[in-house]
Order: sequence, then structure tokens, then C-alpha cells
Amino acid sequence: MTLNLCIMAVALPYFMGRVNRAARYAQTGIVLQTAGWISLFSSSATVPGGWADQLLSTIAMGCVSSGMVFNAMAFQIWCGRKVSARTPAAIAVLMTVGYSIGFANYPFRVGWANALLALQIATVIVELCRPPTVAVGRWRWLLAICLTIQMIVLACRAVLGAFYTAEFPNFFGPYLVNQIFALSSNSMMVLSVVAILLAHRDEAARELERLATLDGLTGVLNRRAWLLQAGIDFASSMRYRQPIALLMIDLDYFKQINDTHGHTVGDGALQLFASGLRAVSRTGDVFCRYGGEEFCVLLKCADLNAVMAYDQRMRQWLAQHSLQELGFNLSYSAGIAMRLHDEDTIDAMLQRADFALYEAKSQGRGCTLASSVRLTA
Repeated sequence: MTLNLCIMAVALPYFMGRVNRAARYAQTGIVLQTAGWISLFSSSATVPGGWADQLLSTIAMGCVSSGMVFNAMAFQIWCGRKVSARTPAAIAVLMTVGYSIGFANYPFRVGWANALLALQIATVIVELCRPPTVAVGRWRWLLAICLTIQMIVLACRAVLGAFYTAEFPNFFGPYLVNQIFALSSNSMMVLSVVAILLAHRDEAARELERLATLDGLTGVLNRRAWLLQAGIDFASSMRYRQPIALLMIDLDYFKQINDTHGHTVGDGALQLFASGLRAVSRTGDVFCRYGGEEFCVLLKCADLNAVMAYDQRMRQWLAQHSLQELGFNLSYSAGIAMRLHDEDTIDAMLQRADFALYEAKSQGRGCTLASSVRLTA
């Protein structure tokens, strides 16, 4: 088992390559558990009960329990939750310190170490059984099963070591519980690595999906994803006879911003504008970076007055933040298109909004127009 762990501790980082935080935590967990089993195996070659035995055994317990802490953090990220491993970490510290202090008492140290390791695993199982906040595969149930089997075996070893010490005198003895522990640990270790790889694959797939739908610079929807969602919302508005509006926005004098202040500041202006859209949008409003310095907003259940109010909120937000964040005032021109009739389409609305935007720019920029009516100056 120690040899298998060593192989996996080397192979996983090599074949997985550059990975994100969750995978690094999982890799670190396997490396720590490998170091723990090497230390435990090495302690058997020392004088039983001596200082070297105590040191190596304590290091082994600390590494194995710390490895479980890192695994727990990886599992939390893969389930879409914030990292919070206080309980497993507290158990790891308590187990390692108590093991070292009570090392001279064999029944105590065996019962203590195995019981707290089983408890630590139990906290991880509980986290895995909680509903994840992102879509995950069946890997979490595979992990839950593997960890449950290990927890049961560790609990049995804790009871036998603490209360039936005469029948269970040492870890390496040819006893049934040791044989079950060795067999289950080997098989569950392999299955756990399979589950970790599946979890990493799930996360990679989610990241690819995110990159396919979001604009890399601003973090808002890209044009393709927005058009897809806009089509769905437009069909819904048609079905339920609800008003819907489209606002096409173009940042004023953006080329001059890049030429005068540099492309880094220009990127910052785009990011700031995207932050403003997030700040002023209602739940259900869908916005995107349509291309270059152009943005589009689809406002559901919005009449012309609602779009005008949205436009005013956005301009006020920019007035409050752009000078402070960028060092200059950021403004925009915009065009509004409302759904007119049952035969209307998103493409037709985009054309009308684009024409209104062109008119707004030709009239001096810094304003919003719809149907040749000046709304905002």
C-alpha cells in the first residue's frame, strides 16, 4: 500500500499537469498520506517504544490526518462550496498531540488515533453527502462509500486496540482486522484516486463551459451566450404577452481612451462598465459584451419608462465611479428597441437599437435614443 501511494503521489501531479487549487489540495493530501505511511512503516524498524519510534509514529499520524484535511478542502471546492475545514483540522491537531503525549500507553494511542481518524473521516463524509451547489457527477458517492468503509474499519481497530489489547497487540500482526484494514485500504485508495480524477474532470468541464459563455476580460456573458439566453427570454415574453426591451450601448471615444491612456486603462474601463451593469441591473436582466466596446442589455417585463430609469441609474453609477477609478469621466451612447408586435424578432430589435445608437452618436454622443426621441442628455 505504501508503494502504491508513492507511485500515485508522483504520477498524479505529473500526469495532471498544471491544475487549479482543488486539484493541488488533493495532490497535497495524497503526498501527505504517503509520507505518513512511509513514516509508520519506518517506525517498525526502530526500537519499539523508543524516541525514534515515537517521533516517526507521531509524524505518521500528523501526515495522515493532515492529508485528510487537504482532501476535505478539495472535496468542498469540487462541490462548489467555500473552503472551511476547521473541524477536520482541529481533529488532526488534537489527534496528533494526544497521540504523542500518550504514546507510552499502547491501548490509549491505538484507540485514540484510530477513533479520531474515524471521526475526521466522518466529518468529510457528512460534507460529501450535503447537496452540492454545482452540478457534479457520481464521484462524490464513490468517495462517500470508500471513506465509509475506511471509517468503519478504523472504528473497529480503535475498539480492539483500546479494550481488547491482548487479542490485538500490534498493527503488523496477522490479525483479521489488520487483514481487512490492509485489503480495504488498498482497494479504497485506488477507488478514491479514481473519484478524485473524476472530480477534477467535472471541474475542468465546468470551467470550459464557463469560458465558452463568458467574456474573458469583463466576466459578463459573451455575444453567443447572450443571444441564446435572449432568444429564450424573448420567446417567453411573447408567450406571456409581457413587454421586453433591448438596450444597445457603445462607450464614447473609446479609441481615444486607448490612444491617450493605454490599452490597460481601456481594459479597466470595460471592466468598470461591466461592474456598473451588474450594480444597476435587476434580477432577470441579461447583459453581455456584444463586441469591442459595445454592450447589450435585455430587460424583461420592462416598458419604455423602465428602460429610461435603467439608463439613468447606469449614468449616475458611472458619474460616481469612473472619475475615481479611471481618472476621467466615462460616458456612453445607447439605442433602445422595444418589442413592437407578435412578428418581431431579436434580430429586428438589434437592428433598430443599433440604428438608434448610431443616431445618438451622430447627435453628439452621451445620450440614449429610441425611435428618434432623445431620452437622456
